[in-house]
Amino acid sequence: MKKRMKKRLAGIITAGVIAGTLTACAAAGKQSGTVETQQMAEGMQAEQGMEAGQGALPGGSGQTEQEDTMRAEYHKISAEDAKKRMDSGDDIIILDVRTQAEYDESHIPGAILIPNETIGNGKPELLPDTDNEILVYCRSGNRSAQAAKKLVEAGYTQIYDFGGIMDWPYDTVSGEE
Repeated sequence: MKKRMKKRLAGIITAGVIAGTLTACAAAGKQSGTVETQQMAEGMQAEQGMEAGQGALPGGSGQTEQEDTMRAEYHKISAEDAKKRMDSGDDIIILDVRTQAEYDESHIPGAILIPNETIGNGKPELLPDTDNEILVYCRSGNRSAQAAKKLVEAGYTQIYDFGGIMDWPYDTVSGEE
């Protein structure tokens, strides 16, 4: 019994040392713009909390608050990656978050329009399934990032921001197609 307890304690201490090291690296990474190191540190801290039996969310999911926060994020992808996803045949929603006038002038084929300004805290009517893969774009990349953050906050799990139509080298259509 003592041997098992010592082994568990050693594992917790090791995880703590690693988490502390990664946290220090994350702090340095924040100053230089490194996000991956911060996420690794947060993951280690979450694991450490779970080993010590701390931090579990209510409801018995077994996830810590940090893990839940890490999971709730959107992903930035290139226009090329977005095009590959569109051509894959998978069920994907292409979301244009510009204005109606911008959409009418030119948009990506198959895109639906939900202007960024109309996206609030709730789920937009045109996006009933929070688990759908959604590719978001705007004119230059600013509004798509704002909309992606709002959608994640509303509970959507597969949000991919591919920036602006200005950088879209593929076909577009005009009107209400």
